[in-house]
Amino acid sequence: MAHADDVSSARPDRRAVLTRLLAAGGVILVGCDGAVVDVDGGVDDWPDAGLPDGELPDGELPDGGGEGCADLFAGGEYLGDVPFTGGDPIPFHEVRRQGWDGRLYTDLSLVDRERPITPNAEFYIRTVFPDLLDLEAMTPWSIEVDGLVAAPGALTLDALMPLVRPMGTHVLECSGNGRRAHFGLLSTARWDGIPMVEVLDRIEALPEATRVLVRGFDRHSVPSAGGHSTPGASWIFTPEQLIERGAFLATGMNGEPLPADHGYPVRLVVPGWYGCTCIKWVDAITLLPDDTEATSQMQEFASRTHQDGVPALAREFAPAAMHLAAMPIRIERWRVDGAVRHRVFGIAWGGTRPTDALTIRFSPGAAFEPVDVCPPMTQNQTWTIWEHAWDPTPGDYVIRCGVSDPDVATRRLDVGFYDRFVSIA
Repeated sequence: MAHADDVSSARPDRRAVLTRLLAAGGVILVGCDGAVVDVDGGVDDWPDAGLPDGELPDGELPDGGGEGCADLFAGGEYLGDVPFTGGDPIPFHEVRRQGWDGRLYTDLSLVDRERPITPNAEFYIRTVFPDLLDLEAMTPWSIEVDGLVAAPGALTLDALMPLVRPMGTHVLECSGNGRRAHFGLLSTARWDGIPMVEVLDRIEALPEATRVLVRGFDRHSVPSAGGHSTPGASWIFTPEQLIERGAFLATGMNGEPLPADHGYPVRLVVPGWYGCTCIKWVDAITLLPDDTEATSQMQEFASRTHQDGVPALAREFAPAAMHLAAMPIRIERWRVDGAVRHRVFGIAWGGTRPTDALTIRFSPGAAFEPVDVCPPMTQNQTWTIWEHAWDPTPGDYVIRCGVSDPDVATRRLDVGFYDRFVSIA
């Protein structure tokens, strides 16, 4: 099989290649409408150099915290956290089960302004490293290139490594994230990698190529319990989707080489899309025609990515994009000036446009109150940290976030997917 330099002896002009790919597809990105299936989700549903332990570089402030923001709890006495009710008793940051069913859940309550990044050891896992993947036998790692290309061959990772650069901080969320697992299939990290636009630059596509399939190694010796997970990790995109989303092949995570359970040596990251599209252990890129059938993984996660039924063709799939979402991750009790007050500490993520219209309510039917996010949300690629002062009377509460701007899509918020339950004594 040919290596990277053999795919095309003379590298084609990037603009010409991408223009041909996009023109052949004639694709327009569409909205991702559709009802949410299984509002509670399920604990077994799919899954720039940083600093250790989720810390920020000196002087860098995450969204949702910073100088000039009033601290209503300044001088107060911290009394402890109020636990959320509901959900299963799950050990966080511990790998459970194996193969396709292997999971690790992130304890979101640990997120803080001084610790906004998820350390690698705490980053959620949906599907652990395949025990049938022999890395030694596959060194040097190569990515097969086939389908509607002028010269089938392979791109070696060694040849791509000079293109690696910091790709910024991005949040990943499993499309099957849910309340039973305390929403622990959600994390954020700083990534290093290779922009997909530069990977496609190295592939000479035929005119009829309008789709890009990214496949990962997905063979395990232990079957999924009850056939819960379908083998075959792959997703089909248009070139436009990969380029406009800033997709990249990740090789590093929080300043370290990509950990084994997170796709070492290389995985796909599609900013703003659910984790089921972010293929791990990438070993093939295939260019395909417009009438290509959807992959088994696309069909398996059709309901969780809000498709209209289970489309047969890849072109019938709406983008698996996350709408803007928000939820509390911690409720703190404080004594301030002799009175007990509660601080609701939360995160907001997803969507494609920042908003200053975040709201919160504490009981069904109650009015939503504005949340003063300070400093204001400025990006959607990672989560924004926010807090809200709350003075409840004893009782049971259902906390829901919302967005008062009708131009911001909030599919899962609208149906209460991220509702949190708490009892105040």
